Amino acid sequence: MRRIAIAAIAILVWLAPVAPAPAQDYPARPVRIIIPLGPGGGGDIFTRLLAEELQKRLGQPFIVENRAGGGLNIGTRACAEAAPDGYTFCVLSGEPVVYNQFTFKNLPYNPEKDFEPVINLFINANALVANASLNVKTIPQLVALAKSKPGTLSYGTFSFMLVYFMDKLNKDNGIDIVRVPFRSGNEMVNAVMAGSTPIVFLGLANMIGQIKSGQFNGIALNSTKRSPLFPDIPTLLEATGEDYPPPWFGLFAPAGTPAPIVDKIHAEVTRICAEPAFRQKNFIDRAVEPATGPREEFKKFIADNRAFAARVARETGMQPQ
Repeated sequence: MRRIAIAAIAILVWLAPVAPAPAQDYPARPVRIIIPLGPGGGGDIFTRLLAEELQKRLGQPFIVENRAGGGLNIGTRACAEAAPDGYTFCVLSGEPVVYNQFTFKNLPYNPEKDFEPVINLFINANALVANASLNVKTIPQLVALAKSKPGTLSYGTFSFMLVYFMDKLNKDNGIDIVRVPFRSGNEMVNAVMAGSTPIVFLGLANMIGQIKSGQFNGIALNSTKRSPLFPDIPTLLEATGEDYPPPWFGLFAPAGTPAPIVDKIHAEVTRICAEPAFRQKNFIDRAVEPATGPREEFKKFIADNRAFAARVARETGMQPQ
């Protein structure tokens, strides 16, 4: 009996060194990246470019899966419910991770417990723009137009804080620009071009061509500074004296994903985003600000955003619906 026990121990000792660490041979099969937006918008385009680079480096397909709808909650839930095995990641904005808990009564996921932050990707400067046919280029001109045409103007945005800004603009000026929901930034851009929803507050990267061509008039930018691409568009702080946290996109994994795998993806994405060619093409040329850094910084950034949103909800008496 003792010989059998000794032999068993010997076999275990012999096998132990060859047992791979969780990330040693990762990935061994395709990896999916869920984004809770429709195809064609700025976040979707960036995710696909990032997926291509990860595939080149890690030797397996990184497949982008669009799960739009439900105020970004459908795709976010799919990510939360995925197996935490390193073969599902998601690119999420601040809305489902931070803000939706203050606007939706029954979220189908826990934003604080169901996700492991991997890395912040970029700060998305949002521009308030209008179809050029409205002939408005400033917020006072937009207010004057809304007063002259009550009940006829509508706008789109994904941002919790910019909904708050527009609600406040309506209330403070006695106007009624109505919000219309959309599934993707591409849909919003098309709606502005068609004139069906002639105003949007959307990521600047979605609308560079339309602003340059004069189809859209830039009114204000939700950013810490003016964009080098459009230096004539003032920031919200300059235009209104008020400042709001700009939207952002980050990479997440389902809670419980092995730390070595999360660390490996963090390291690869950090290297990709630091490459000069990728940085120029996918950040600078698209008017977004790189935000990569240590995971702990990203976690603190999320916590700070959540505290700000909680204060806004408390001060405004906002109730989840």
